[in-house]
Amino acid sequence: MSILYAFLVISALGLLLGLGLAFAAKKFAVKKDVVAEQILEVLPGANCGGCGFPGCSGYAAALSAKTAPNGLCPPGGAAVAAKVAAILGIEESGTSEKMVAFVHCRGNHELSSLDYQYDGIEDCNAAALLFKGDNTCKYGCLHLGSCIRVCPTSAISRDEKGNVTVNPELCIGCKKCTLVCPTKVIRMIPARGSHAIACNSNDPGAKVRKICKVGCIGCMICEKKFPDSGCKVVNYLSEIDYGKPMTQIAEAAQACPTKCIVEAK
Repeated sequence: MSILYAFLVISALGLLLGLGLAFAAKKFAVKKDVVAEQILEVLPGANCGGCGFPGCSGYAAALSAKTAPNGLCPPGGAAVAAKVAAILGIEESGTSEKMVAFVHCRGNHELSSLDYQYDGIEDCNAAALLFKGDNTCKYGCLHLGSCIRVCPTSAISRDEKGNVTVNPELCIGCKKCTLVCPTKVIRMIPARGSHAIACNSNDPGAKVRKICKVGCIGCMICEKKFPDSGCKVVNYLSEIDYGKPMTQIAEAAQACPTKCIVEAK
């Protein structure tokens, strides 16, 4: 009799607990965001953070809640923005053109001087803590590959001369490399850009000549002799205005005495 009683008590308790769990599951159930799930399906899934949100799911949720603008996905570009606009039932927002990373330095250890021999952790930020790196030029690439390790698409590599370069065909514009670089030598340029300035130094030309064979010396040949090149020297460093036609950029690159205007492809 005691066994039967115990069985009935346990069964009753089990029933009550089951009903309680069922009620709690229904009461506190998190409703699925159908719109966010639809958006997540069309996003590229790179989870690169280029949109400023913690991965594609974070951006999808923000788009669904209308707390973020459309068109912030660098890998997806205009095609994904159009799909998102269709899901949200809004007009397709204008998206900025595709941008890719470029390392504005070609001063490897054969072409530029060193202050000392760095022998520490293979990390650019670690090296930068010691006198801003071993380069005599404190604006240049430290060549330790921190950007290579954070790139989600393996678009960044070292060439045979030791220079760190970006493959624009693989770059998705997530900007992770620009954030990890201590000297800010990696910056974004339009993917359509045919050339770029492979220098990041704001030192006067006389100093640049002493420490780097391929640095910009601010001579202004590109700006004055080739006014349609898009080049303009600011603070001893030539910059390219990609909003201009740049019809003379190839000629300016040929005339550059240190050949720091290079092809970006």
